Amino acid sequence: MGWWQVSADTLARSRFVVSPIAEATASLMTLVKGAAAHPAERAWLDDHRPAFRERLADDPVTALLIRVALSGPWLSDFLLPTPTGEGEPDFAAELARVRETPPEVARADVSVSLGGPLPAALQRADLPLRAAGLLEWVWEETVVPYWPRRRRIIEADIVARTTRLSQGGWAAALDELRPGMRWLGEGRLQINAYDYPPREISGARLMFVPVTSRHGWVSWDEPHRYAAVYPCTGALADVGPAVAVPGALSRLLGPARAGVLVLLGTPVSTTQLVALTGQGLGSVGRHLKVLLDAGLVRRRRAGRSVLYHRTDAGDILVTAQTHGGGPPRDRRPAR
Repeated sequence: MGWWQVSADTLARSRFVVSPIAEATASLMTLVKGAAAHPAERAWLDDHRPAFRERLADDPVTALLIRVALSGPWLSDFLLPTPTGEGEPDFAAELARVRETPPEVARADVSVSLGGPLPAALQRADLPLRAAGLLEWVWEETVVPYWPRRRRIIEADIVARTTRLSQGGWAAALDELRPGMRWLGEGRLQINAYDYPPREISGARLMFVPVTSRHGWVSWDEPHRYAAVYPCTGALADVGPAVAVPGALSRLLGPARAGVLVLLGTPVSTTQLVALTGQGLGSVGRHLKVLLDAGLVRRRRAGRSVLYHRTDAGDILVTAQTHGGGPPRDRRPAR
């Protein structure tokens, strides 16, 4: 298995961060593979993959570059710039690092991905410019229209992970972050299941970067920065409608408030609710206050976050409305 040796100082400086280019790269991978992880992603693919395939058909060199760079067990490093974790994330600044990659470095990275010599069509100096141009197209055409909502989802995942960190330490926060990754203890972070030699990253800055697709990878700018990109988990990963609200419950409470109540079957923060519902923070706050006053919801603090979840009365109301007003079924055990 591959693992990193992480010092206490590196852990103390670790952060969960937002990276627009990581989201664009993950979206590029989804467009290349054409496989959806959930219905909302399938709808997104149906909307954008035809134009993506048409663009590649018009540019066979870039099509070959991307197919080779993303096909092997090793992704081409120059396509995966490591976030700095400083200031407001800026897609243009991150993209500039791809565009400014020395051509010989890009060719070497692609050769590693291919596992052999480059084909003649890729023996050229403009590979970084071609890759950057395609990433920019993916960002502008397929990510930007959804970015405000995707960013809320990413930020909600960060809230959930940092809550786990405050409650259960690094093992709770990092286990199952992505397939093959888990905290081994004694400063060891397993990053995948491959038989690679350990890597000493003590003294570096370690960042964890959520994306809304199911893809993940690791990257580094040795010796200063390392990053693990991972997919948002559970309902947060589905950027479509998160739940079906029973019609009777919607008529009783109003559709927006009923949607909030349905989502609170498990503890959720206000940030997560904003991401999942698409409602503004003020609207979510007003709905929560009404539900709290009615005894349908309770709240508790977890580290710096406040989490909301349904009371037994809220469970009964949701279950009864779901089953047409009959007796509740499949009640969860009392807390």
